[in-house]
Amino acid sequence: MGYANPMLRHGAEAFARDAAAAGVDGVICVDIPFEEDDALGPALRDAGIAPIRLATPTTDAVRLPAVLEGAAGFLYYVAVAGITGTQQAETGSIEAAVKRLRSATDMPIAVGFGVRTPAQAASVARVADGVVVGSAIVETVEKAHAAGEDPAPAVRAFIASLTGAVVDARKGVDA
Repeated sequence: MGYANPMLRHGAEAFARDAAAAGVDGVICVDIPFEEDDALGPALRDAGIAPIRLATPTTDAVRLPAVLEGAAGFLYYVAVAGITGTQQAETGSIEAAVKRLRSATDMPIAVGFGVRTPAQAASVARVADGVVVGSAIVETVEKAHAAGEDPAPAVRAFIASLTGAVVDARKGVDA
C-alpha cells in the first residue's frame, strides 16, 4: 500500500517487476483512481500482481462497477471518509456497505480505515473477509519509541489481541 509518486518515479514496469521479484501479490495505490488505471494497472497485471481497488462510503451504484473493473485480489472498503487514524468506523454502516458490495462482486472484501481496537476488529470480522489495522499499529510503535522501549513486544501483543478478537468473532459467524 502506498502512493503513486514513488511507484511511478521508479517506472511502472520496473516497479511491478521489482515488486513481483520481492514476492508482492497485490498493490494498493491509494491515489490512482480507476480512471487512471493505465498509469500502473497494466504493468501490475503483466507482472502477475493484483491491482487492489478501494471503495468508499461515497462509492455509489453507478461508480462501483467501474471501480471493480480491472480490480483483482480483494476489494478494500475504506470504512470512513477522511484521513486514516483520525476517525472510528461505525459497525452499522460497515455492515450495510459490505452487504451492498457483496451484491456487486465475488471478490473478498477487506475493511480498513477507522479500525483501531480488538473490539472493532471483531465487529468488522463478523461481516467482512478481512480486517485492516494500520494507524493503531503505527501508534503502538511510536509510544514504545517515545518510552525508549523496543516496539516489537508491544506490536506483537497488540496484534495478538486483534487476532484473538477476530478468531473469536469468526467462531460466532461460523457457528
